[in-house]
Amino acid sequence: MLNRTGVPTADDLKTVSPSEERVNRGPVAMIECFQKIPCNPCTEACKQGAIQLMEDINDLPILDFDKCNGCGVCLSRCPGLAIFIVDGSYSDTEALVRIPFEYYPVPQVGEKVIGLNRAGKELGTFEISKVQSGGQKNKTFTIWLIVPKNLAMDVRSIRLGGVRHAN
Repeated sequence: MLNRTGVPTADDLKTVSPSEERVNRGPVAMIECFQKIPCNPCTEACKQGAIQLMEDINDLPILDFDKCNGCGVCLSRCPGLAIFIVDGSYSDTEALVRIPFEYYPVPQVGEKVIGLNRAGKELGTFEISKVQSGGQKNKTFTIWLIVPKNLAMDVRSIRLGGVRHAN
């Protein structure tokens, strides 16, 4: 399915997802990288040692969820935009999802945006709580999005400009 549609299956996601208990304990990365390609910036970026060193640069990254503190450095360094930070400890009913964003205009704190799943389906309207610049060399912004807890593992992108209605 992934090779045909670009959207990972539930089985694909199980291989890279932290437990619900770990998500609810605080911020943790999810590396949704499923194709073996020569890439390792995330491994080199992780100062916690949570992303295992690769024997071969084509290996998939492997994350130790218990070592990950959710700092997000790996997210901003991933050229494939395949890393997300999920924090289920935000509140009893809401979670924070941090997503990479490389488009203009960059949304602003307090702005309402449409949250999208991996296939581009609208999941609702959510508020941005923080926008973090990647700096002068890294143009990837990190968008901090407040979402209902039950959607924290599904929201992976945003769209500006409101809901689009089918004609």
